[in-house]
Amino acid sequence: MKTRIIVDSSSDIMPELRSRVHIVPLTVRFGDTEYIDGVTITHKDFYEKLVESDVLPTTSQATPGAFADEFEKAKQAGESAVVITISSKLSGTYQSAVIAAADYDNVYVVDSASAAIGSAVLAELALKLADEGMDAKAIAEKLEVEKTRVVIVALIDTLEYLKKGGRISKTVAFAGGVLNIKPVICVTDGVIEILGKARGSKMGNNLLVQEIEKAGGADFSMPVLLGYTGLTDVLLLKYIEDSKHLWENNLDEIRYTTIGSAIGTHVGPGAIAVAFFKN
Repeated sequence: MKTRIIVDSSSDIMPELRSRVHIVPLTVRFGDTEYIDGVTITHKDFYEKLVESDVLPTTSQATPGAFADEFEKAKQAGESAVVITISSKLSGTYQSAVIAAADYDNVYVVDSASAAIGSAVLAELALKLADEGMDAKAIAEKLEVEKTRVVIVALIDTLEYLKKGGRISKTVAFAGGVLNIKPVICVTDGVIEILGKARGSKMGNNLLVQEIEKAGGADFSMPVLLGYTGLTDVLLLKYIEDSKHLWENNLDEIRYTTIGSAIGTHVGPGAIAVAFFKN
């Protein structure tokens, strides 16, 4: 039985792989206007609106109905399905998928315990395992093990959006702006945590490199993905140059993509991130 790989739209899959997965969208709301993530609003549109808007947008989980539609298509095609969702601690999307899956056989739901490019590298692994002929149940079991090795670390360019979202105080945000503080964050066990703070992008890049080394380095036999928020990849390209000793003898190419609204809402533009499986 062929296996269908399903992700939600918060998973920042590389563009060339998007046609190989089935995507269940979350929704993004700016004020009274609601958009379907990846359908009626692109990443570029989202960041243009984010910069212009005085009000922080909100994201809503994918619905059980949206997952059920996808499961029905898999059933009609005679396929089993593996579903990989954003961390259940960041969104109710996982629960929506579980509710919908209760009515179907051969549908396996995996909480990525990550987000954005973190869940994307897990989806890439799922595609590889499916290509190798592994069945859906075995793929889901393998992902449950391997997801504990996924590391996503990010350097944030501005504290403004963490302040708007109520995750830090106005005083901390103001002091951070004056001192040019760049926090490094990670997703640990499905929750966003601040790992450290650096003054300036150069120090921030160094801190990001240190966190990757502290994790034991990347397993380069597994997917590695970089990402950025906002309308330009300039800060990410600078980071790649500053940290090239990590990659140059290990990767044939450094792959990167834009990070969407699920994380972009909280960190704002100018963030850069790395997702990998630790050794």
